[in-house]
Amino acid sequence: MLPTGMDPRTPVLVGVGQIVHRPGEPGLPGPVELAAESLRRAGADSGTGDALLRAADVIASVSPVSRQYSDLGTLVAADLGATPKRTLQSAPYGGDAPQRLLNLLARDIAAGKSDIALLCGAEAVFSWNVAKKSGIEPDWPELDERARPDQVVGADDAPNTEMETAAGLWGPIYVYALMESAMRNRLGLDEDAHLARIGRLWSQFSGVAAANPYAWLPRERSTSELITTGPDNRMVSTPYPKLLMANLTVDQGAGLILCSAAAADAAGVPRDLWVFPHGGATATDTWFLSERTDMAASPAIAAAGRAALAGAGIGIDDIAHIDLYSCFPVAVQVGAAALGLPLDDPTRPLTVTGGLTFGGGPGNNYSTHGIATMVEVLRRHPGDYGLTTALGWYITKHGVGVYSAKPPAELFGPVEAEVPVARRATAPGYTGPAVLEAYTVPHRKGSAGDEPEAVVASALNPAGARILIRATDEETIAACTTGDRLGAAIDITAADRFILRSERTA
Repeated sequence: MLPTGMDPRTPVLVGVGQIVHRPGEPGLPGPVELAAESLRRAGADSGTGDALLRAADVIASVSPVSRQYSDLGTLVAADLGATPKRTLQSAPYGGDAPQRLLNLLARDIAAGKSDIALLCGAEAVFSWNVAKKSGIEPDWPELDERARPDQVVGADDAPNTEMETAAGLWGPIYVYALMESAMRNRLGLDEDAHLARIGRLWSQFSGVAAANPYAWLPRERSTSELITTGPDNRMVSTPYPKLLMANLTVDQGAGLILCSAAAADAAGVPRDLWVFPHGGATATDTWFLSERTDMAASPAIAAAGRAALAGAGIGIDDIAHIDLYSCFPVAVQVGAAALGLPLDDPTRPLTVTGGLTFGGGPGNNYSTHGIATMVEVLRRHPGDYGLTTALGWYITKHGVGVYSAKPPAELFGPVEAEVPVARRATAPGYTGPAVLEAYTVPHRKGSAGDEPEAVVASALNPAGARILIRATDEETIAACTTGDRLGAAIDITAADRFILRSERTA
């Protein structure tokens, strides 16, 4: 019997499963094997074995990057012996995918269009790298290249402008490092103080990972260990050494079983396993980083957070457990600021997994692990609310979910939150006076040690337009590695050259 007054269409998470295949363990599992096993574990977790798996009418998969299957769900369903009516898959790139997919599945359940839905994802970058180094072709299933899911969820436009690409901002390790510098500028901190700040934050995350049985690096690290460079922690792009960055080289999978309250009740899922989505929202920031008013802020996270909390009928102070998307420290700082959360509340850590460095960063699929872990936390604390965030590209695409073991007052209805349009002008090719608003120094990995290879800088001209510069001359590199140049007045003389005129401006 359903609880009195509960709509039988109420979406509920009833099974969660995670898997981590560690270095040294036998085999070279691929995304299909890991995703299927995570769902088997979710089935066992629900107490129904494979009954709900085989009865699922839809399977949604997070697009993998270690093997870019066009319809991972079809292969996973075949592995499970399931025959869903539909398969969904997320756009090729974006860590916002798990929350977007869950929102869609829960919405369809609430609308009576689905009864039992599966959500899964997995990455096998570690095994792929081992196979490649060993000259082995991994025995992973093949998919007909013409296979397509019934629906592709999410957007995936080109991530960079020509000016961004020319400056070397073609990947997260450089883009997020530049945003971290913009965050330091916003906070008014010097290099040492800011590095200590983000090192402490990541040390807290590592402590959570140490207690997570599915974490890739389950060991607590000190602040000093994380911010001190060395053979095992090389500098990648200032201020980030390796241990302050997402770790994509993992073998991990996670799966969720979501169904209507009526289906959960009919399947005999014990009531103490039920966790409900209470609020869900997605939003998108100004697409290109160079066109954002502030590179260290996210109006979209703020908007999605407000919408998800409103859907749950609560405020941020009612949230007891949190998992913020944590590919790089700046992402956590931006997310916390947007949601009104302190970084250092010992009673309310900002992760339940340990984050993408220590918990593991399995491509687009991290947030499925965050949601699965949050479900386990809320089962232990059935009166509490938990909030998870998901993030794609460069703090660009967002999802926020609110969950609780308490039944919701309203039938779930996710929203796409409206974000105020605000764009900063850009000035590609500009020469003349400007102020250095952010910069990062990428390092090349070499046999003689890691050496700085360029300065990637963002500057604002007197009209407030943004210019990106990639300087490779020794003089500029030396100036930006031996002193703090943030806020300095400069003269831009070319797309690859600027001259320092003064130290930090007021």
